[in-house]
Amino acid sequence: MINNKSPRNRTVTINQNELDKYSANLIRLDKKVPAAKIKNKIINQDLFEAIEFLPSKFIDLLLIDPPYNLDKSFNKLRFKEMPVEEYSEWIDSFLSRLVRCLNPNATVYFCGDWKSSASIYSVLEKYFIVRNRITWEREKGRGSKKNWKNNSEDIWFCTLSDDYIFNFEDVKLKRKVIAPYRLGNGEPKDWQEDGFRLTFPSNIWTDISVPFWSMSENTEHPTQKPEKLIAKLILASTNPGQIVFDPFLGSGTTAVVAKKIGRNFSGVEIDKTYSCLAEKRLEAAEKNKLIQGYDGKVFWERNTFTLQNKG
Repeated sequence: MINNKSPRNRTVTINQNELDKYSANLIRLDKKVPAAKIKNKIINQDLFEAIEFLPSKFIDLLLIDPPYNLDKSFNKLRFKEMPVEEYSEWIDSFLSRLVRCLNPNATVYFCGDWKSSASIYSVLEKYFIVRNRITWEREKGRGSKKNWKNNSEDIWFCTLSDDYIFNFEDVKLKRKVIAPYRLGNGEPKDWQEDGFRLTFPSNIWTDISVPFWSMSENTEHPTQKPEKLIAKLILASTNPGQIVFDPFLGSGTTAVVAKKIGRNFSGVEIDKTYSCLAEKRLEAAEKNKLIQGYDGKVFWERNTFTLQNKG
């Protein structure tokens, strides 16, 4: 991890003393446990070992952000690209075993990219009702002289049944009004005097900023999701006090956001360093509930809200 940073570099790092400190908070499973034993806990273990010991019907929201089907290093671990059918089998090998852990009205979000979409859909439709696919603009990335720049990722929206939570009022986006029409009496039509309007959530998201070195949520995890993105998913598909489970927790964004907005969490992460980073971020979240681009009531378009520069 980084030891020497410039003053403006706010990346969350961890040293050996902190690894020793936060390791004490981590748990491993070696037998079946009730939900209370893993609530608000990080399980530092291989998912394929831990999965057999997870309780049944405890998950209200399952948020899955697995390694995409690419060659990628995650600290000391490396994920290798597979043929499409083999990647589908790999997804099925853990997803099929997580179904029993879901409450009957649970929601599932599954993250991926264009290359893994065929595998993801083929497995999801076996177990869930696939309701939509969110595409979000990931503005980072290198250009290409022989191809279109890969500038987006997907999140598949699924439910276990037709009885599920969707709090659309909690995830409206505040946008600048391009054409500020007024009624005959001079009152704004579908917008506010501050020049903004609240819009219904869609499946195209262009308001997400990928974490970078000057943001306090940034870590060295190579595929870290933005807190704002995760906040939308959790707010839309859970109520306060419900449990969000992330089987590939990484540096802990799902857990941190759940804590900030009043949900319970649990997750599995195989890498000890990332698990401890997550614990460090959870400790910081006790004092700082800020989510960049979200003011506790509405989500703001990128670069339109002052709080975005404070997170």
